[in-house]
Amino acid sequence: QVQLVESGGGLVQAGGSLRLSCAASGRTFSLYAMGWFRQAPGKEREFVAAINWSGGTTDYADSLKGRFTVSRDNAKNTVDLQMNVLKPEDTAVYYCAARRSTVVRVFTTPTSYDYWGQGTQVTVSA
Repeated sequence: QVQLVESGGGLVQAGGSLRLSCAASGRTFSLYAMGWFRQAPGKEREFVAAINWSGGTTDYADSLKGRFTVSRDNAKNTVDLQMNVLKPEDTAVYYCAARRSTVVRVFTTPTSYDYWGQGTQVTVSA
């Protein structure tokens, strides 16, 4: 089991940056694959970024490649999402997710994950 808490959301202007952080409980954090998802009002939850247990493999939604970067620090039990050149369409609640996994691959669907944080609001103004 793992408990997740997101932080770092806020209001920024288009073109700005934010860095989200996900803090995880437990001493086996390094055995979990992690993901970031987002959900805007009236829309389905969508994949943002993922990182495997070691941090050696990452993946991003096609529309976000080059703007978003996911990283992890297993010693600190944290996963970060650096978001650059933000656009109004990035406005959403961003969620951190975890699943028990020590395989190389990452996971890009919400159903692949067992544990979720409560989310943090990101609002990008035009």
